[in-house]
Amino acid sequence: MRSALKWIWNSIDILMAAILSFMIVLVFTNVVLRYGFSSGLRPSVELSRLGLVWVVMLGAVVVLRRGEHLAVTEFSEKLFPKLVPILRRLCWAIILIAVGMLYLGSFNQMMANWNDISQITGLPSALFYLAGVISGGLMGLIAMVRIINPDWLSDLQDSGE
Repeated sequence: MRSALKWIWNSIDILMAAILSFMIVLVFTNVVLRYGFSSGLRPSVELSRLGLVWVVMLGAVVVLRRGEHLAVTEFSEKLFPKLVPILRRLCWAIILIAVGMLYLGSFNQMMANWNDISQITGLPSALFYLAGVISGGLMGLIAMVRIINPDWLSDLQDSGE
């Protein structure tokens, strides 16, 4: 189980790195062609924007799983040390509600825009919203598990195990 989960998280990291590398090459090539040869790649702007959306949404999933989102815990840990487990579960429940709204809104937009094809790339515009569906679903799974056990697989690091 742990090795399968580790493989999934490593695959997401590799996918994000591949998308980011593709974006860098695409934008650099477009800049060289535009300023050096007075031409350019028309789809590069839309593809790089699509890549940015995917990197941000997948990055939010990875950061949530690692517990590296910005959090202010000094007050709760100092003033209410015995309530910290309850407060953590409450925070995870709020996160679950928020990502549930992200999932439902993205899913509705994805379904509404699936037949809207871009003239430049020929790709459906629903791919932008698909990133929200996938990230909302993954973050929802993380939040559901963390409500039950807030420290579940928090020791699963990228190095080591």
